[in-house]
Amino acid sequence: MIRAVVFDFDGVIANSEPLHFRAYRDVLAERGLSLTESAYYELYLGYDDVGAFRTIAADQGRSFSDGEIADLVAEKAVRLEALESAGSVLFPGARDAITRMASAWPTAIASGALKAEIVRVLDHESLRALVPIVVSAEDTAASKPDPAPYLRAVDLLAAAMPALAPSECVAIEDSRWGLLSARSAGLRTIGITHTYAAADLADAADIVIDHLDRLTIDLITHIAR
Repeated sequence: MIRAVVFDFDGVIANSEPLHFRAYRDVLAERGLSLTESAYYELYLGYDDVGAFRTIAADQGRSFSDGEIADLVAEKAVRLEALESAGSVLFPGARDAITRMASAWPTAIASGALKAEIVRVLDHESLRALVPIVVSAEDTAASKPDPAPYLRAVDLLAAAMPALAPSECVAIEDSRWGLLSARSAGLRTIGITHTYAAADLADAADIVIDHLDRLTIDLITHIAR
């Protein structure tokens, strides 16, 4: 039986990965570091902001102090908010998918994004009430592919759902890193091909779908069999 649904955010609900790339690229360029779109998607998409900045810098022979990393994260957040202001960042079908899931099960988000970024989009799209639990980069010491974000989401859901087990939850993810995080935490997994091809997700997902319109109550019921 599935008793709860946990969404990733960037790449699943919000089509914000291109905006994250541009924000990273612009902030790094001011420090003399380069970032290509292909490198971002191939190497760094699975990191939270702190991990991404540290790893990108290290890969280019640079290092930043904790204070410099904090400045980079803050500058990126400002740049991202400016880029988001142009309009809705929701993927097609995201609003209806969240509404369907929330009508049947408690829902949560487990993401490596900053909480302010997630809540800003949910508030702007009038979806916050449907997703009351948000686990963000600030909430766990380790980020995906570590299971910590999903374990935290299950713990928070379990506060209102006695004896909730990770295996009674299903995660919706767009990347192999996220799927491995969810699977390591014990959740069932659905991959969506917003960012990567089905072949890149298949070995870590119970089911792969190509559009959020396919995320239905029947599909979730089927995955529990």
